[in-house]
Amino acid sequence: MKLRIAPSPTGSLHIGNVRTALFNWLYAKANGGTFVVRIDDTDLQRSTNEFQQDILDNLRWLGIDWDEGVEVGGEHGDYKQSSRFERYREIANTLLKNGLAYEDGGAIRFKVPSDRTIRFNDFVRGDMSFETSDVEDFVILRSDNTPTYHLASTVDDIDYEITIIARGEDILSSTPKHILIMEALNATIPDFCHLPLLFGPDGKKLSKRHGDTSVEAFRKKGILNEAMFNYLCLLGWSPGDDVEYFDSDFAISKFDLKKVLPNSATFDEKKLLWLNGQYIRSASKNKFQEDSINNIENQLGRELFPEEKDRLLKIFPSVQERIETMNDLFGQVQFLIDEPFILNKEDWESVNSEEAQRYLETIREKFITLDDFNLNVIEDLMRETLEELDIKTKIGFQSTRVAITGTKISPPLFESIFALGKETCIARLTESIEKL
Repeated sequence: MKLRIAPSPTGSLHIGNVRTALFNWLYAKANGGTFVVRIDDTDLQRSTNEFQQDILDNLRWLGIDWDEGVEVGGEHGDYKQSSRFERYREIANTLLKNGLAYEDGGAIRFKVPSDRTIRFNDFVRGDMSFETSDVEDFVILRSDNTPTYHLASTVDDIDYEITIIARGEDILSSTPKHILIMEALNATIPDFCHLPLLFGPDGKKLSKRHGDTSVEAFRKKGILNEAMFNYLCLLGWSPGDDVEYFDSDFAISKFDLKKVLPNSATFDEKKLLWLNGQYIRSASKNKFQEDSINNIENQLGRELFPEEKDRLLKIFPSVQERIETMNDLFGQVQFLIDEPFILNKEDWESVNSEEAQRYLETIREKFITLDDFNLNVIEDLMRETLEELDIKTKIGFQSTRVAITGTKISPPLFESIFALGKETCIARLTESIEKL
């Protein structure tokens, strides 16, 4: 068994293409088969090395590896169509010589036989049939001697001995043409599987109107590779028993191309974010700490100081329960980092009042006298001060939150104060009181 993915390096790796790659990879893994990655770069003007690298890097980021193909090697050179133009010309001329194709304006067209019915069993759609009377003679070699998709892709599938071609349903109408070329070359006809296209929540084909559609864009948004892998698996397939949260080993153990649903799958970014949050919350303490520190250092462009790491390690358990993506992290913990402290003016003006001033001045004085600056002591002191001054919780706590963290949005208040430490808290309260 041999399956393949054949991305074109004319753009970044698209969510739809990577879902197709994933389903091919899963089926090959599930059945002890071979998975091939080749690059379909016949469009020499639009193909770039940068897009090729984006495709390969993001496949690997998702955990998709390949047994044969570009950058891995095998029996067929570099697995790039741009290196195989002579092979395609040879095939086109063979078809021309055998009377199965003809010249037309400098191009070569495949001669479609009349009164034929092309039949095949599709893994997803079942029995399919096409009448050749509905298929026009089609170009296989352009007048500039470059191959069309129909010729190059089909010759590659024959030469690389692909046994199952699983691709998007947008190619379904081209499959009879590819079968005709295979028959003309006396090749073994592989099995076919046409996967449903991805739609947005509005019921329209997934496109840029729905926002970012590249894998790289979601990486930059802070989506974890495990979450993206898991979510892509669910786009048209399910392992059964209402299981939605699983790893790659489980997916491989359950996956079957023949159980992919024929109806279009909906790519819902909200569900992806929810699933990403589940992965963040279920990560081990050590993994979350490691990922978080790497994320913060990347944002800062420097290594964290030991004192900064100590503060962050105190707040990470609280933050881990609150964020949906790793990109939410920095804004939550920025107040703990030794950078210039920024107080959000709008937030400060919305919480500033005479009562707030009294509360901040009082807890500052009480913090100064504390010998044991721990969570329970901080909470008890702050609640007792509310009662003592007859101030509502929202007024006291919100003003403290902004004074300490610079914003209304932060991890839990007592944990934030504890992580920041006594001296820095007193300094920030002093600074905020001076601004009153």
